[in-house]
Amino acid sequence: MGQRSIAIAGCGIGGLAAALLLARAGERVVIFERFEAPRPLGSGLMIQPTGLAVLAQLGLADRVRREGARVDRLFGKAAGRVVLDVSYAAMTRAERYGIGIHRTSLFAMLHDTVAAQGVPIRTGRTVAGSKLDSGGRALLFANGSSSESFDLVIDCLGTRSTLTPPTGHELAYVALWASLDWPDDCGLDPPHPSQRYHRSSRMAGVLPLGTGSGTGKRAAFFWSLKGGDLTAWRDAGLERCKRDVLALWPECASFLDQITTEEQLTFARYAHRTLPRPAEERLIHIGDAWHSASPQLGQGANMALLDAWALATGLSRHETVGPALAEAVALRRRHVRLYQWLTWLFTPVYQSDSRMLPFVRDRLVGPISKLWPATAIQAAMVSGLIGDPLRALGLEEFLATGEPETMAACS
Repeated sequence: MGQRSIAIAGCGIGGLAAALLLARAGERVVIFERFEAPRPLGSGLMIQPTGLAVLAQLGLADRVRREGARVDRLFGKAAGRVVLDVSYAAMTRAERYGIGIHRTSLFAMLHDTVAAQGVPIRTGRTVAGSKLDSGGRALLFANGSSSESFDLVIDCLGTRSTLTPPTGHELAYVALWASLDWPDDCGLDPPHPSQRYHRSSRMAGVLPLGTGSGTGKRAAFFWSLKGGDLTAWRDAGLERCKRDVLALWPECASFLDQITTEEQLTFARYAHRTLPRPAEERLIHIGDAWHSASPQLGQGANMALLDAWALATGLSRHETVGPALAEAVALRRRHVRLYQWLTWLFTPVYQSDSRMLPFVRDRLVGPISKLWPATAIQAAMVSGLIGDPLRALGLEEFLATGEPETMAACS
């Protein structure tokens, strides 16, 4: 099979993973990035067994475990009632767990490995579109210039990609994130993700992030609010916001004490969208460019890693780009549809203006979810394993043992 030229638009988690997989498979890969220096956006994220399976194939699983924080349980309360209690131990097959990690740490390890692989990254290129020509597909940039033609363009530009038609809708609730030290006196020991809710209209949470490349434990703290209330929140001031959070969750005072300026907070909007046609002629959209949803199930980075693996698998099996893209989409479509539906279903239970949904959640769903088989179903859903995505992608060794041997590229 001859070497193909591949352009990757976007230097995020999915783009870097795809670049590494394809470069190791012998493809000629170039990444285009709008920033002058590639950098991650956002705070913490959860690596689930699905994403860890791909990172293991890239030889990065041990570093993720070392720099991140192992998560065995997710916990949440509303008005003193336990309404979320998900234990990975409820899955009785191989050992399962999540890993909380700062996006900067995951980005750095992928970026370092891509650089060591010799993949060029062309910075300062804001992608505005693409065009087909006799030589393949070229990227068009905001300054009016264009790239050379490539055999394939991979869109990793995220929810607001300029390479996709408008689709889906912005979600009403947004989040404010802060990366903080994990206080020894916070009362959350052992560290695990924890959340507090007032109905479904207010939510605060803490996610352990491990130590990264340093020595001290880190955490991501987040506070959700309606996007339309952001201006009023800013007008009220940071101290008013902190008082509101403390009224909901007094035990998080040692986290809030570390937030002294608004600049420490990262503002994040979310959208629910799914492209009906994720592949076109010499173009494929992966990660949030194909499918995005609320962060309630924490699947974004993991889904992008699975998409990258599926694409590399399809390209390894077909010399012609068209059939390769069709196989990549087929390998992922069922799992994508399933999780898009699940996030659409569950998001209003935790983030909406409804009074009835949190009432049912707190008094009916919460107690039932502590009973088998609901415990196992919840754990499988949070871990990303509903729909058996690893078997479909040829990663059943990880599904069986959780500790596969690393590989240079997909088989």
